[in-house]
Amino acid sequence: MASLELPRPDELLPHRPPFLFVDEMISIVPGVSASGIWRLTGEEFFFAGHFPGRPTLPGVLMCEAIAQVGAAAVLADEKFAGKLPLFGGLDGARFRRQVVPGDELLIEVELGRMSARAGKGSGRARVGDEIACQCDLLFVLADA
Repeated sequence: MASLELPRPDELLPHRPPFLFVDEMISIVPGVSASGIWRLTGEEFFFAGHFPGRPTLPGVLMCEAIAQVGAAAVLADEKFAGKLPLFGGLDGARFRRQVVPGDELLIEVELGRMSARAGKGSGRARVGDEIACQCDLLFVLADA
């Protein structure tokens, strides 16, 4: 989809602040792949306690952001209308770079095998040219 045609993340995803971790979709190939941006301002709820004096984005939230971008790719496909992609598993998560307030995460996900009940994806989150996180996802598709 061209950028002018892209829906806002909250038009595809059921997530809402403070648990919506995608600010903007920058590409979607329905049922195949998606990419999005998460801009970390420093005002996010978790920075106050993780860690005081050295705010750091929790790695599990990077995995959640990757899953949200993957869910956008799933939900953009008409075949999955009325479905809710849920985490079924997370494999191979690696955290390679600290992410701090002011960073912008580029999140990219490619979907693998998808069926009516489940699917797989592989994603990464980058700051500039540096990979911050990468992981493989298993989605379970529930009725919304």
